[in-house]
Amino acid sequence: MPETNRMPKAFKLQKADDLIGHILDQLGELSPASNDARKIVLSTAKEALADARSQSEQDLLENGKGKRCAKNLCAAQDEIIKMAFKFASGYVFPVTNRSDAETLTIAAVGGYGRGTLAPGSDIDLLFILPYKQTPWGESVTEYVLYLLWDLGQKVGHAVRSIDECIRMAKADMTVRTATLESRQIIGDLALYDELQQRFADEIVANSGAEFIAAKMAERDDRHEKIGNTRFVVEPNIKDGKGGLRDLNTLFWIAKYFYRVRTSAELVKKGVFSRAEFRRFQRSEDFLWAIRCHLHFLTGRSEEKLSFELQQDLAQRLHVSGRAGLRPVERLMKRYFSVAKDVGDLTRIFCTSLEFNHAKDVDVLGRVRKSLSGRRKIKGEKDFVVDRGRINIVDDQVFEKDPVNLIKVFWVAGREGLLFHPDALKELTRSRQLIDKHLRQNQKANEYFLKILTHPQSVERILRRMNEADILGKFIPEFGRIVALMQFNMYHHYTVDEHLIRAVGVLAEIVEGGLKDELPLTHELMPHLADLKLLFVALFLHDIAKGRPEDHSTAGAKVARKLCPRFGLTPAETDTVAWLIQNHLVMSEISQSRDVQDPQTATNFADIVQSPARLSLLLVLTACDIRAVGPGVWTGWKGSLLRALYYATEPLLSGGHSQISQSERIEAAKERLSQALRDWPKNQREDYIESHYSTYWVRSEFQLQMEHAKMIRKANQLGQSFAGCVSVKAFEAITELSIYTPDHPRLLSLIAGACTLANADIMGAQISMMRDGHALDTLRLKRTFTADEDERIRALKIIETVQKLLSGEKYLPKDLGRDSKLNKRLKPFTVPTDIYISNSLSNKFTVIEISGLDRTGLLHDLTRELADLSLTIQSAHIGTYGEKAIDVFYVTDLTGMQITDKARQKKIKESLLEVFAGFEREKKALRAKRHKKLREGASLKGLA
Repeated sequence: MPETNRMPKAFKLQKADDLIGHILDQLGELSPASNDARKIVLSTAKEALADARSQSEQDLLENGKGKRCAKNLCAAQDEIIKMAFKFASGYVFPVTNRSDAETLTIAAVGGYGRGTLAPGSDIDLLFILPYKQTPWGESVTEYVLYLLWDLGQKVGHAVRSIDECIRMAKADMTVRTATLESRQIIGDLALYDELQQRFADEIVANSGAEFIAAKMAERDDRHEKIGNTRFVVEPNIKDGKGGLRDLNTLFWIAKYFYRVRTSAELVKKGVFSRAEFRRFQRSEDFLWAIRCHLHFLTGRSEEKLSFELQQDLAQRLHVSGRAGLRPVERLMKRYFSVAKDVGDLTRIFCTSLEFNHAKDVDVLGRVRKSLSGRRKIKGEKDFVVDRGRINIVDDQVFEKDPVNLIKVFWVAGREGLLFHPDALKELTRSRQLIDKHLRQNQKANEYFLKILTHPQSVERILRRMNEADILGKFIPEFGRIVALMQFNMYHHYTVDEHLIRAVGVLAEIVEGGLKDELPLTHELMPHLADLKLLFVALFLHDIAKGRPEDHSTAGAKVARKLCPRFGLTPAETDTVAWLIQNHLVMSEISQSRDVQDPQTATNFADIVQSPARLSLLLVLTACDIRAVGPGVWTGWKGSLLRALYYATEPLLSGGHSQISQSERIEAAKERLSQALRDWPKNQREDYIESHYSTYWVRSEFQLQMEHAKMIRKANQLGQSFAGCVSVKAFEAITELSIYTPDHPRLLSLIAGACTLANADIMGAQISMMRDGHALDTLRLKRTFTADEDERIRALKIIETVQKLLSGEKYLPKDLGRDSKLNKRLKPFTVPTDIYISNSLSNKFTVIEISGLDRTGLLHDLTRELADLSLTIQSAHIGTYGEKAIDVFYVTDLTGMQITDKARQKKIKESLLEVFAGFEREKKALRAKRHKKLREGASLKGLA
């Protein structure tokens, strides 16, 4: 908001008249209108601008005052524009006797009009004329604009008469907003005042509701486009939810509706308390500091806090780490706390507006009818419905009985009510009443458990409790993870937001939603003993994030402390703690192990131990993955979970002895034989016998059918190479199978072809046939909306593989090196770990490789495994943000497990080296960035 333009002592502002004096001293006998004179003006302006930026940046680094930096830059820009206008009108295009039409005023609009300017911001100007343009006005306007353009500034401008300004402001809300926040820089003050008076009389008067509705709709659209939450881990500092634009929207509405000129006047108007206004100032200053740092750091108008820039910013600000939290995570925790404050202030402002002017607008900015009067809530003496919202009967309700601080949320959820602003304000003032006595109060905890297990409202109420800072005070363990960001590419939200969303997913399932996406979950729901345990486990499953120890183990300890407080029995507490301890196990095993290998289900059954826990863990896992962020849950992950469930459930319910593996193989052969009964008998028998026994255990019937058709057609045509494609819409994958004479680097070549096609491999199943052919099936992550586009891409991959095998085509040595993914991965470090085990499978050696992901990694790993003379039987490819976890089931060339310790050591060393080269490149680039940061230089131009 525009305040006084007093400059701090540390910043020395060069005034326009001083700049002009310096120019005149250098001109000597030169004509002010000459090209040489213009060069002197430009040089002077460049020096002044560079000096102002340097001083502003230094002041920001020393004092951290973001708003002050923005005001310094704005003041310096004002003086340059004043200098250009004065020099142009007084020396280059002087007029002795000006007519009434030969007058002009320059006003700043947009963010510049508010008296603040970021280093890379646009300069938005309005040239105001009394009537139509004159030759003199046109000349002066062009002189000012060309000077700014020559300075390399991005200038947005409009040249309008007062009548045109008013006409366009009536028709266009963007123009109306720009006119609202305009600020005169130089020129005819009377002309500017006339515009302001006419704007107030002819437009602002009687159009408040329309303006507010437009601004709120504009805000909602902006939030929707950029991600409708303030807790995305790469936030937009300007346009994101909880960013500077939200504070700007408050300013526009306040100025339009309350007719205020400064933010401080909102206290006098009763919109904010003094404490709330201080939060407003702190939030605005912090956001401006981050924005200015970003612009200085990158040398451009950068508004997105990308992972790489977050790390750079933490270093630039000398943020230190603490136990369990890296410097960048501490910085972002502060950012998200401020974004949360902005949301709270926005809510207070909007509800105050609604209830003080109920006949005009509601909280969403829509024109509404007044909801007058109060009504009682049945059975409640402390709460009422006031204008359709829950309110307190008096301001002593919470002090008289602090349990009401929790109960009011339960009643609001049960009755489906939003909060009255008076109730919200009293909640904020009463937060200090939450102490150890209230936390241990049986009734308060009963109300909280009711909130947590009420599917119709739980997500909304938990979010409101969190935004009001009640949730973190009532459950301090939750308070520790509020606004906590995890510095990785996997999680899309802060930890508190993820937990609330996870509970919301379960609530949606209970209410009958997501039936198509989670069919098995819905089948299990009626058989679950107590949904309460799932709600509590989901609410607590990540509550120990940000601590030095493993968050699953620490979270189980927290659960053992909190569950009895919530009223759970010792047996219920034990189940919740077990779920939290093991909440990652089912997803990890399903995505990184061969579910068709009997040992996988046996090992998993040993962990789970009961059918009831298996069902609970499946539902919890599905809810957890869906709450990570958009696009993280896929039908493919769901199918892997279902496969693991179906493989494990008989072992836990006593059904594992019903059918042996040999019987399963014979049954699979017989089923396919029946399906192929139109084949000649000898062809059918020969084909079935061409597969080894592992094929029948690990391949689904539908895939077996597709393989049979593909191979028969290839044999009929006398072709040794064939491929087929199956697009699976529900699983969101495309299955690609290749039949070809075996090649030692076949999987590596297929992975390389997928990299060339920008296709992500989710899994691979490798089968050898008795005639020496390889039959490889890969599952690719879906990219395109249309099935036909998926099919075309897969067919191109098959064609590329054939050309690579025949030598018609070669993979580039720097495969995927300069990909977008690799650039995004630069700020991340993931320790590389190679785990080799012979106990996870009876037949195969399992090699689990985890480390930093990159484009082309799978190609490099499979090539190395081939060079190590290992035969890959199946591959399970997992990507968790920047972390890759690739698991290979392998044997030696004789089909045996790798038991020799020396050979295992050689395998480990070779695979580690696959990651080492990329890490060395990354470290070298990071060192360059660090050097520039230490020197205080811009990172512009550095990849």
